[in-house]
Amino acid sequence: MKTSKWLPLILVLPFLLSACGYNTIQTMDEAAAAAKQQIEVQLQRRADLVPNLVETVKGFAAQEEKIFTAVAEARAGLTGALQGGNVQQMANANEQMTGALGRLIAIAEAYPTLKSDATFLRLQDELTGTENRIGVARTDYNNAVRDYNAYIRRFPAVLTAKVTGAKAREYFEVTNAAAKEAPQVKF
Repeated sequence: MKTSKWLPLILVLPFLLSACGYNTIQTMDEAAAAAKQQIEVQLQRRADLVPNLVETVKGFAAQEEKIFTAVAEARAGLTGALQGGNVQQMANANEQMTGALGRLIAIAEAYPTLKSDATFLRLQDELTGTENRIGVARTDYNNAVRDYNAYIRRFPAVLTAKVTGAKAREYFEVTNAAAKEAPQVKF
């Protein structure tokens, strides 16, 4: 008689446990973390390319020291943001780097000999590829964050999220309207 009282609970318990969503929350959180890491990798690649680009341009345009200083400061800010790991700081540092690179590219356009330099052309191609990779990584990250954030807000996963302390993740957003487009690298 006592087992018949608990029988409905015993039959429903596996369903309730399977619907809690804990594993899905963990999987989606890891996917978002991996996507964030890809942004960091591409931003670090960009930061690593910049000194070579600056040195190449510097050889042709020594009088443009102010721009070189701005690029160096933007690179330092980007590297610092990568070490901090905060998504919004990385987005802001990326905007600063985009602006500084735009000014550097403008200098390069004023020097026709630089435009034909093999080292400069190779660096320009690498930077263009890196800009594309950053865009793809940012899109992948934001998609993973969207899926994760939506999932932890749906029932019954919202209950599991509250119990486990799962919090919504931040999107990688560009706050400056001018920086919403990748810099155009044309020579």
